[in-house]
Amino acid sequence: MPYTLLVTAPTLAPAGRALLDAGHHRVLYMPQGQGPADIERLLAQEPVDAIISRTLDLTPAAIAAARHLKVISKHGVGVSNIAVEAATARGIPVYVTPGANAQSVAEMALGLLLAASRRISWMDGEIRAGRWSRAQDGLELNGRTLGLVGFGQVARRLWRACQSLGMQAVVYDPFLPAAADLQGARRVATLAELLPLSQVLSLHIPLTPQTRGLIGSAELAALPADALLINTARGEVIDEPALVAALSAGRLFGAGLDTTAEEPLSPDSPLLVLDNVVLTPHVGGSTPAALAAMATGAVRNVLGFLDGHPPVVEACVNPAVLS
Repeated sequence: MPYTLLVTAPTLAPAGRALLDAGHHRVLYMPQGQGPADIERLLAQEPVDAIISRTLDLTPAAIAAARHLKVISKHGVGVSNIAVEAATARGIPVYVTPGANAQSVAEMALGLLLAASRRISWMDGEIRAGRWSRAQDGLELNGRTLGLVGFGQVARRLWRACQSLGMQAVVYDPFLPAAADLQGARRVATLAELLPLSQVLSLHIPLTPQTRGLIGSAELAALPADALLINTARGEVIDEPALVAALSAGRLFGAGLDTTAEEPLSPDSPLLVLDNVVLTPHVGGSTPAALAAMATGAVRNVLGFLDGHPPVVEACVNPAVLS
């Protein structure tokens, strides 16, 4: 039977739209420039059965207003913009699409690592400004140690790429099974043990109350001199003022950030004046291939649940509602 779905963005990749069109489902989209309050008003007015959540916040008030809502799927894996507790209180499962954008994000992390280590974006800007500034202080990655906080699919793919550069790796992930294949990396028991070894620190963790501000002044000070920091996870896992201070003082060689605490960045953000930071606008998982995979995965999550064929329980972030 046809359902009514809300996509919290102006569009969805064609592969996802094709699945919805095939079932003759009614699909509502959030126009550009609208926000959480607009979602709440729409959900109060429309009989929405399912939500595909993209970048806009899905607040407790919005979930409360959605009287017909039965299931939510994230278009990706990070659910920090979804009020999961509110959904759980109503018995609504929240699914994710694990692995759909892993290759895309891993390649972005590698690109940021290479750009930051060789100051590529700074030299590009210098040439465009008419200056032939030949930076010759770049870091060779061969022989350096990659510290991975979290060892999910993105981190694993990044590590495989970095192996070809001659790097070694240490991993900190308290949720990783004891028998997990580390693909030649070495596991450490604590973040404190990882940091002094991490000449390149790459973050691959969700935003939770426990990870918010996980990398602060003390953690940055524990990194080796001339370390690099790469973040393709969530901006809020880093204490941003502490990062700015470390970069300004030259304590870190540089950083590559696909995500920041404030998005979009304010014009007066101190990150914008630092020449040892490479910035991208949270698009690590936004290649056409990744967008297609996330769209089809999210659509299949919600339609499968509504049709009585729910996704695997491992894709649900609040599995208690399924029992």
